[in-house]
Amino acid sequence: MITPADLDRQSNLVSMFFEQADRKGDAPFLWRKSDDTYQPLTWAETASQVTQLAAGLRSRGIEFGDRVLLVAENRPEWLITELAVLSIGAILVPAYTTNTVDDHVHLLRDSGARAAVVSTEKLLSPLLSAAGQVGGLLFIGHMDAVTRDTPSCPLLDWPSLTEGRDDVTDTIRDQAQAWGRDQTACIIYTSGTGGLPKGVMLHHGAILHNCAAAVEALGEIGLGDEVFLSFLPLSHSYEHMAGQFFPIGIGAQIYYAEGIESLSTNMLEARPTIMTAVPRLYETLHQRITRGVQNQGGLREKLFNRAFDLGVRRYKAPETLNLCNRVMDRLVDKLVRDKVRERFGGRLKALVSGGAPLNPDIGLFFTALGLRILQGYGQTESAPVISVNRPSNPKIHTVGPVVRNTEVRIADDGEILCRGEQVMQGYWNNPEATRDTVRDGWLHTGDIGRIDDTGHLLITDRKKDIIVNSGGDNIAPQRVEGILCLEPEIAQAMVYGDKRPNLVALIVPDETWLTEWKRANGKSGDLTSLKNDADLRDAIADALERVNQGLSNIEKVRRFIFADEAFSIESGEMTPTMKVRRHTLKNRYGDALERLYKK
Repeated sequence: MITPADLDRQSNLVSMFFEQADRKGDAPFLWRKSDDTYQPLTWAETASQVTQLAAGLRSRGIEFGDRVLLVAENRPEWLITELAVLSIGAILVPAYTTNTVDDHVHLLRDSGARAAVVSTEKLLSPLLSAAGQVGGLLFIGHMDAVTRDTPSCPLLDWPSLTEGRDDVTDTIRDQAQAWGRDQTACIIYTSGTGGLPKGVMLHHGAILHNCAAAVEALGEIGLGDEVFLSFLPLSHSYEHMAGQFFPIGIGAQIYYAEGIESLSTNMLEARPTIMTAVPRLYETLHQRITRGVQNQGGLREKLFNRAFDLGVRRYKAPETLNLCNRVMDRLVDKLVRDKVRERFGGRLKALVSGGAPLNPDIGLFFTALGLRILQGYGQTESAPVISVNRPSNPKIHTVGPVVRNTEVRIADDGEILCRGEQVMQGYWNNPEATRDTVRDGWLHTGDIGRIDDTGHLLITDRKKDIIVNSGGDNIAPQRVEGILCLEPEIAQAMVYGDKRPNLVALIVPDETWLTEWKRANGKSGDLTSLKNDADLRDAIADALERVNQGLSNIEKVRRFIFADEAFSIESGEMTPTMKVRRHTLKNRYGDALERLYKK
């Protein structure tokens, strides 16, 4: 079994991969869907493609320190491309598949990328438009076949970059050994809840530190022949480490999901042992499960509720379970919890939540139903892990103890500061922002929190997102939004009220609930046409009243408006990890929200 010390001694990420590839050989490694069936690529086959692509990039002019932009959905070639780029000492610049032309222009111009690799013709189109505006690319490599060509930038297909270079394997592998832990591996642009994304420079040691920390934190579950299902964007630092390099470090298999809409099916096919996800996924699954149980009704609903109630007691106060309770708990474990676990493939050891705060009620829901969910915390600037709950003592309302070889302290204003090898080298081309964020080796996270008496870290809110009402009270909007979105009527919410007497909200009704409500009430039309419907407003007002009963006086949401449409990545109103971009929503709906204070 791999230990943290095994990863501590690695000089770089590529040497870690080649060492595992030598050890695992013809064992399956990367799984992708082909003809409706998952097909494997072995460790040895992957290593061969890495060295061939590395040689191809080098022969086309990519040198040490050059930046290479990568635009692709999660797939084997994503991992192969990154390892090839790192093998020759170049630097990867991941880009989101949802990027617009302007987004690509910013990344190309800011990073000074010398080449790009893209997966599909659809993703090639905005990249070509951006490349035409910026210039300077030696070539764009494409994984899938494309039907277009451009005189401004050579397009090279995958075979042109990878085939016929078997004789360079030893040379590439020898070169890959030369890079130290302090060598820059990637520049990951923050998804940006405000302003232009900044390029976070992460060195090999930062990511290796995180991998070793993950091995130590999850060691209690008995890491062995693990299987991961990769579906969060690999261009985000969370999946980049937890869904790619951590599996490499422990010699695990990686299945690539076909997309979020196929996730339920892919979970049954891959049967993962570890899954990483953002809270939004768990919120969606919570709504689906509870709605399905309510629709079934009868004995099944009663058994489900009994399993949940006993699971909550077992987590919060196990000493209160008498013999009868324990017998019933074992019974509903077979009748109810086993069925829930089967929906996730049946062999999950842990669900890991990160990327945004997890509502404790959501965490308790899955815990009570027999799924171990471990919330962690970090950010792109820390590669990203700072803390994570441990399997033996998870505290759902916290983000767990600080990981190994990491220091955390709380500043006088409540800001969380972090120091360790995982801290970024700085923001690319932005020394001023770097000086503001990393001072005397301490990363200033911008998050507010505290450490409890058991060493668990609690996050209360983003420093810049805290609402200060006109009475001077501090309010954490993410907490209120998370509680609102637990209601079956509400899918998305943003609360508003800085320097105002009370909170108001921007609401997106749940699509499934809205469809059922329209059928039951003889209504038709989309959200835009229904946003002024008095009956719909009354239904959502009832949900708000239920929420307000459990909130403090300053947290209560007094009025609301409907959004014109669901918040989306495509509209720029959410980040690729499903966090609300407040400044974008305020720009669009600010005037309407302000008018609520004049009623």
